[in-house]
Amino acid sequence: MTSVDSGTRPAPATPAEPTTDRPPRRELGVANVFSHSFLLLWAAMTVLPLAWMVLSSLKSNGEILADPWGLPEALHLDNWARAWTKAHIGRYFLNSAVVVAGSLTLTMLLGAAAAYVFARYDFRGRQVVYYLFVGGMMFPVFLALVPLFFVVRNAGLFGTWTGLILVYTAYSLPFTVFFLTAFFRTLPTAIAEAALIDGCGHFRLFFRVMLPMARPGLISVGIFNFLSHWNQFLLPQVLMQGDESKWMLAQGLNALAVNQGYAGDYAQLFAGLTIAVLPVLVVYVTFQRQIQAGLTAGQLK
Repeated sequence: MTSVDSGTRPAPATPAEPTTDRPPRRELGVANVFSHSFLLLWAAMTVLPLAWMVLSSLKSNGEILADPWGLPEALHLDNWARAWTKAHIGRYFLNSAVVVAGSLTLTMLLGAAAAYVFARYDFRGRQVVYYLFVGGMMFPVFLALVPLFFVVRNAGLFGTWTGLILVYTAYSLPFTVFFLTAFFRTLPTAIAEAALIDGCGHFRLFFRVMLPMARPGLISVGIFNFLSHWNQFLLPQVLMQGDESKWMLAQGLNALAVNQGYAGDYAQLFAGLTIAVLPVLVVYVTFQRQIQAGLTAGQLK
């Protein structure tokens, strides 16, 4: 008879549990509660002053002084009419709309063209010129106010909308070129090469192919430039002295705040502030999805 090994067989090894670096659920819950609480606090700090301003613009002066935190007993829409006509907010609003429209159009056209060239074409001195553009982001506006004042005055553009449009455009180009250059580099080159093979020229390629593909980035940087131009106060205050009929909205609101501080017409002041804020809110609410898409498009490609 053959002997049979009576030794015990080794027990099968149990698979080891995969190790993960994820924190425990309790820590994740605490982090989520903290982050959501912070976001709610930030939203309250942002929304409540705006809501209080709008409600105050619909009150009478007596209601604002007697119960500043209460709701209006009746909607005093005449405050908005007085701010639009008597305080000339309507004139300043239209002036700002004209200047911002001109400067934004010029900024987007020149910035997109320059960014496209820096991102898609290789030529001698490209990096030097690109860094000269981007280097403008390092200099705040107030550092160049004195030489800028003399340059604009010597060019015969002091106190004119044309001079202000050109200055707005010059100060917006560095960020626009920097943002759009990185965005154009993320676009696929196969489509551009196919268009060139089909006989598309360089100008037609830029306007008909590349600009539509760069729409998310254009909208994002356009919103940032719009907010910067619309809220600009220092440049109009320095370059638009003299003729009050050509003032920008920020100058008009500053004059309104000073005047109503003595006159005591706080309802008219809040109405003027609400009129100035509404375009910014409308633009942001309308294009908020495009802004998020433009900011994340370069990371997703």
